[in-house]
Amino acid sequence: MFRLVLLLVISTGHARGFLDTSLDSLRVQWPDNLDTALPDLYEASIRELQTGLDARHFTSVDLVKAYVGRIEEVNLRGPQLHAVQEINPSALSQAAFLDEERRLTGTRSLLHGIPILLKDNIATIASEGMNTTAGSYSLLGSVVTDDSGVVKRLRKAGAIILGKTTMSEFAGYRGQAAEGWSGIGGQCTNAYYPNANPCGSSAGSGVAVSIGLATVALGTETDGSISCPSSFNNLAGIKPTVGLTSRAGVIPISFHQDSVGPMARWLEDAAIVLNAIAGVDPNDNYTLSQPESVPDYTKALRKDALRGKRIGVPRKTFFEEGLIPQGESIVEAFEDALDVLRSLGATVIDPADIPSSHEMRESESEEVTADVEFKIGLNDYYSRLASNPSGVRTLADLIAFNLEHKDLEMPEPYTDQSELIRAEATSGYNATYFDHLSKNIDIGRTRGIDAAIEEHDLDALVIPQTLFSSQPAALAGYPIITVPLGFMADSVIPERGRGPTVYPAPGVPFGLYFFASAFSEFELIGMAYAYEQATKTRLARKAYPEAIPRTQLWDVLEL
Repeated sequence: MFRLVLLLVISTGHARGFLDTSLDSLRVQWPDNLDTALPDLYEASIRELQTGLDARHFTSVDLVKAYVGRIEEVNLRGPQLHAVQEINPSALSQAAFLDEERRLTGTRSLLHGIPILLKDNIATIASEGMNTTAGSYSLLGSVVTDDSGVVKRLRKAGAIILGKTTMSEFAGYRGQAAEGWSGIGGQCTNAYYPNANPCGSSAGSGVAVSIGLATVALGTETDGSISCPSSFNNLAGIKPTVGLTSRAGVIPISFHQDSVGPMARWLEDAAIVLNAIAGVDPNDNYTLSQPESVPDYTKALRKDALRGKRIGVPRKTFFEEGLIPQGESIVEAFEDALDVLRSLGATVIDPADIPSSHEMRESESEEVTADVEFKIGLNDYYSRLASNPSGVRTLADLIAFNLEHKDLEMPEPYTDQSELIRAEATSGYNATYFDHLSKNIDIGRTRGIDAAIEEHDLDALVIPQTLFSSQPAALAGYPIITVPLGFMADSVIPERGRGPTVYPAPGVPFGLYFFASAFSEFELIGMAYAYEQATKTRLARKAYPEAIPRTQLWDVLEL
């Protein structure tokens, strides 16, 4: 009853008729040098796609067909990456409508006609034909009452919702399991080494974008779930300040830490998406804390943005033995990155330690507050559903459902749901909860990031991706910008982790984090962009050959 049917047949007879009419009216104009004029979808940027769309070299319908073809090659076939959980059966009709609108009235924004993938905890209206499940069969077929806040903004900007990506079930808040696994989505794996850890919980979004199954995707982060998959998949990622983007309609973990942000191959594309999704939403009161005017983040994209900046390196605690897998290669790449920052005009303050870093690492307060907020938030999400075929309406129901459907939800070795059980044991907002919440703010902000920035008069802190790098910004609710830093050496011996995945592994990417205080995205994007453009690390290595889709636009054009 609860088995997932992947919706890969996306052309109905009605949509086909509308599609043919639209293509005739668009009069696609193929260039003479077709092979070189059409962008390679492995790396194609939003602006490159818009150039081709405006020149009528191809249509958004063609883009959807090409991306679906690429997904079909590697998702459940070949390397079986399990990056995309579901394809939107309405994507072609959306594309045809937006193609016609482009012809008649022009474009709405830089996202007009651009296919985007969503992490499967971001709600979309059921009438469109997709599920919103967080990877759990307990939510298969459930009906939400409205699009999530960020999806409303994407649609307004003219984006096409291409599908939903695989994620760690309930964003990793179920129990001890391999990152990137869910009951519905299966085990997502990295495209840079067979069966390598993709990192979670926005695993599918990271893997899909890394090899051009879409140009951009949305992820969510509570602690590391945009930053880490961006790092492991050679991407640029933006985890915004809590309150810059709406969480309305997103299956929650923590009200104080959850954030929705873009994952892209290049920071320019991530900034374009952030422009579309940032802003006040009356359905998420945290967005009322943002500045009155949200800037145009693409204007931060300057190659000289590091000139005159003071960048701090918080070495204490973060570089301790065991926190950096294959530490020597990552630390060496990081030291080279610091030299790049200096060459681009930055002053590097090293060390510029976070005073509370050791206390932060030892604290249980993040877990205590998240347990309470997860139970309250998830119970509220279930209660607001218009319908849910599984009958699950509470966290307690979910725990029982998993036990009753072990074949779906608890196959070996994915049998643990200890985090659900721990959260269910909480008793709501009480003095203990508020004490721990106060401690999170103290060690994350007051004696954490804010203290380091104030003491050393910093514009940002920078650190390589480690097992601990995202926690300061997570506790503080502050932003992180991730860009590629390097790749593990080919000589690295793969190590088996939880479940079937391996990490570290040869060729797996790792990233560089820029972070600072609340609503500092504009400045951070500028600094990270200057580094990204100076190094262009992403281009130094591609995915392993079997994981690279071959379908391109010229394969779907009717010549």
